Amino acid sequence: MLVILMLLQNFITGGEMKDSTVMQTLLNMMVMQSSINQGTKLSIDSLLENPQDKNDAQTGDSAIKGIYVTSHSAGGSRLMSLLQLLDETELNSMVIDVKDDYGFITYPTKNPKLLATGAVQKNIADITELMTRLKKHDVYPIARIVVFKDSVLAQKRPDLSFTNQDGTVWKNGRNESFVNPYQKEVWEYNLTIAKEAAQLGFKEIQFDYVRFPEGFEKKSDSLKFAQSEESRIDIISGFVEYARKQLAPLGVRVSVDIFGYAASVPSAEGIGQDFVKISKSVDVISPMVYPSHYSSGWFNLGVPDKAPYDTIKGAMVDTFAKLETLGSAAPVIRPWIQDFTASWLGKGNYIPYGKKEVQAQIDALKDMGVDEYLLWNARNNYTKGVQYK
Repeated sequence: MLVILMLLQNFITGGEMKDSTVMQTLLNMMVMQSSINQGTKLSIDSLLENPQDKNDAQTGDSAIKGIYVTSHSAGGSRLMSLLQLLDETELNSMVIDVKDDYGFITYPTKNPKLLATGAVQKNIADITELMTRLKKHDVYPIARIVVFKDSVLAQKRPDLSFTNQDGTVWKNGRNESFVNPYQKEVWEYNLTIAKEAAQLGFKEIQFDYVRFPEGFEKKSDSLKFAQSEESRIDIISGFVEYARKQLAPLGVRVSVDIFGYAASVPSAEGIGQDFVKISKSVDVISPMVYPSHYSSGWFNLGVPDKAPYDTIKGAMVDTFAKLETLGSAAPVIRPWIQDFTASWLGKGNYIPYGKKEVQAQIDALKDMGVDEYLLWNARNNYTKGVQYK
């Protein structure tokens, strides 16, 4: 199936569809293979027509085009320049850390349950003022909550985490700890933050790190943690479903960040991510399709980071095929794209990313009928001169 998708993607990328017979043959092959492998039938028309035709219920006709904003930027002087970027371009949204990658709550909450964890850092000193400024500049605010990667809570409550045989909290190679998705107390803790963010005025809650640690299937037997008979996939999709039901009365949408490659494989069982099961319970799915995240051979490319247009296009072909089974219930697709240089890949495996490379990704999404996207730069230094069409 993947090979056929690669051929189709390469054929589309080549320019005009000069040979409709070849095009039709590839599509028919994909339909037959999908029926064999998944017991479902892909609609050929849906792959040729604009697949992203949902209106944004929160923002009218405006497609969401946003940037990632750290709590330090949101609560500091850099906010002014980021607001200016949005004022002067078609960008209209900010994804702001309210619970960051370490597990710190980034604003001065008054909730006793949250204060008890000692996780409040107050990088955003006045969250009410921030929300007022965002509204004044017509910014669509999204609250990013890093869920199961949480070194702060893991150290505070080892019983909610994964521990080594000697009782110490397990850490990955980057000295990060995770909390246990099997623990419903962890669910409620994160939803308490999400509900408060909604009450503060955020229109969307974006859950990140909705998964087990990478490579968990190789280390789980050596760790001690509470678990049930449910699979990791069912636990993760169960959290997302529960979260959406809990947040629905507050009038906010729910989105989830997910590995881009999850759309290209049957399921990522090791970390508990199933693209379709998660997508069933969200309003927006945000696959992280950074070209630097794909290794050699993906989408029939030697070095995906050097081919931003082709990589994004290939990733979208897989995404549409994966979501086809959901029909009209499929969520809005709003991918994360790359506005950074992945120099850590080593010589020959990356290229510097600037205006041309960022534009190529946006153009690829546009050509595939995807109007929404989010730009990631960990330092919030975004490339100038890009046409955010």
